[in-house]
Amino acid sequence: MEPIVKWQVYIILCSDNSFYTGITTDYERRFRQHALGRGAKYFRGRQPLRIVYREEGHDRSTATKREARIKAMSRADKELLVAGGITVRG
Repeated sequence: MEPIVKWQVYIILCSDNSFYTGITTDYERRFRQHALGRGAKYFRGRQPLRIVYREEGHDRSTATKREARIKAMSRADKELLVAGGITVRG
């Protein structure tokens, strides 16, 4: 049986004031990767400034679904989500 891995959903504030949403098992490592230009093409032409939101306690399936829901949100709704801080599920 595979061990349960704790996935996280995160939002990064970018240098152009946009939000980037992603999933990872290690948000600090993933942020460093984004800052070094590895991974998401979204960071070509913009820099990640800081992680402004994260949710913990997901499995890969729920993290992927939550990521999709957040990406579909309006900017105003994302700002409200970010204002709420870190959310721990389950």
